[in-house]
Amino acid sequence: MRLEFLGAAHTVTGSCYLLETGEDRYLIDCGMFQGSKRIRELNYEGFSFNPGDIDGVLLTHAHVDHCGLVPKLVHEGFKGMVYATKSTCDLAQIMLPDSAHIQESDAELQNRKGRRRGDEPIQPLYDLDDAAEALKRFTAVPYNQELKLSEHLSVIFRDAGHILGSALLEVFVHEDGKDTKLVFSGDLGQPNQPIIKDPTYVDGADFVLVESTYGDRLHQIYDKESALLEIINDTMDRGGNLIIPSFAVGRTQTLLYYFYRLSKEGRLDPDIPIILDSPLAIAATRVFLKNFQDFDETSIKPFLTSGKIPTFPQVRICETAEESRALNSSEGSAIILSASGMADAGRILHHLKHNLWRPESTILFVGYQAEGSLGRRLVDGIKRVRVLGEEIAVKAQIKMLDGFSAHADANQIMDWLSHIQSPKPAKIFIVHGEAPAQEALKGRIQKELGIEVYIPFRGDLAKITGRASEIIQSNIPSVSVEKEMEEVLSDFDADYRQLRRKVLQLVIRQPKAMEPVIKVMTKGRNYLRKLFMPFNI
Repeated sequence: MRLEFLGAAHTVTGSCYLLETGEDRYLIDCGMFQGSKRIRELNYEGFSFNPGDIDGVLLTHAHVDHCGLVPKLVHEGFKGMVYATKSTCDLAQIMLPDSAHIQESDAELQNRKGRRRGDEPIQPLYDLDDAAEALKRFTAVPYNQELKLSEHLSVIFRDAGHILGSALLEVFVHEDGKDTKLVFSGDLGQPNQPIIKDPTYVDGADFVLVESTYGDRLHQIYDKESALLEIINDTMDRGGNLIIPSFAVGRTQTLLYYFYRLSKEGRLDPDIPIILDSPLAIAATRVFLKNFQDFDETSIKPFLTSGKIPTFPQVRICETAEESRALNSSEGSAIILSASGMADAGRILHHLKHNLWRPESTILFVGYQAEGSLGRRLVDGIKRVRVLGEEIAVKAQIKMLDGFSAHADANQIMDWLSHIQSPKPAKIFIVHGEAPAQEALKGRIQKELGIEVYIPFRGDLAKITGRASEIIQSNIPSVSVEKEMEEVLSDFDADYRQLRRKVLQLVIRQPKAMEPVIKVMTKGRNYLRKLFMPFNI
């Protein structure tokens, strides 16, 4: 058996693993790379295998970093089936066409610019026809039932507790007279989150691939509703808008759930408009309501009691681009939820353009922000950003509420792994994370569970026989960080140039200010050197 790590290896996105057993060749996920420009460029590289030779895809869930390259796979010759839970199949019906639309729009924009430079036109990564063809290959699989893929290979989908329809996979391989069980965690969910059931514990496994998004962090345990309400009231008192970049699938529905509870409890001002401005989030919410059979016990009660969807008239829906643009010229304050969750694309960019410079507004992040994303830079405190071609000063309040993540934190990952006992894994592969999180999780697994751990790079290959494995390291170069670092340094340069200009203007107008300004700058320089001491710079 061969297991090749083709994505989400030393990165958070691009989940894709190729499992070869005898004559069987299956992909576990086929996701899109997201984040910095350099990482996104990986989407345009050719597959390292012939798509026509792949028998099928086992899909953990509908986020595009797990399913977003399936249309490209189909375009390049894949003829097999894509197996996923019913809710994942329903969500993919909206996620993949939306992604295809983005690919077409991006290519059209690049070609408009390219024509002026005399460049050759480029093709989109895939188009709507590719997405439609891909969706024909989706086959719904129930939770907790064995699906026999061949004489030597079967799989069981278990609830991963991440988003609606998310699954962790138990894969059973019989080869050369030996049985091997592999477990793919997919995105492991945070227990006790609204709507979604808790992740399923797995009894035993020979090998485990576990995600590590929050492998070095712990979610804060606090009253999320009250913290959310405090930010709402503070922003409304200042007369600004509360802009929430939100992932269309999962986070948006969780926030709507909290808003609904606050409203029913009489704690949320009923005159504050809650505006859902994302066609994808609107469609995803409708899919959620159609698949309430996958809800947890608490969230399903209103449906079982009344037999219909609870009403929430405070929520307004923006279906069209014209309605979305009108929000930026409307008077009064509002709560605006818009995609994307990392603020890299979509209608959220228009809302950021019109609100980032306003001190009375608040930008609230409630989910993971990948390195290189606009959301990550805002959370890290950048003072000027370029949005839709315009440089904007960041004067709005930037807030981050932890604990809303749909990913398990370090303790929750360790708890899930600790239940895998019969048998205990021979080796754990840590995937889907950034280096600090992966190294921290590796240390804990080795110390607390006493299990061998390997953190694969993209292209690494594991040869597995029974419970024995051999790692063949890849010669694929890792994603270059030089360009990413240059982007960060250019932002620092811009801030420095602006500060230099203001300092010179100050001391010219107020010569007496020069001495205290020099003292402040000297302290700042010394503090910066101190911060970099651990890196021996």
